[in-house]
Amino acid sequence: MTDQLLAYWYFHLPNYLLAALGYTLVARFVIGFFVAQDWNNYIWRFFRRVTDPCLTVAAYITPAQLGATMFLPLVAAFWTFLLRYLWFFLLSGAGLAPELSQ
Repeated sequence: MTDQLLAYWYFHLPNYLLAALGYTLVARFVIGFFVAQDWNNYIWRFFRRVTDPCLTVAAYITPAQLGATMFLPLVAAFWTFLLRYLWFFLLSGAGLAPELSQ
């Protein structure tokens, strides 16, 4: 198991980071229903600090009708997961992704 992680670090590291970022965006969307946007809690500040750059990029590449302020974290999560799947298909097509063992 460890050998596979080290051998395919270029696949697993971006995949893990994109997954963590995507789920953090989904969590920010859900928590946003319960807290004020300017809440000063350290957990909420962490969510905002990590996800604000993604929201900026998502707002730039998403049409204004789809990227409403309330749903922007979900839109950014969609783009993040799409990027994650594209990374897998790119490496898989090039033969660089890990294969499933029997």
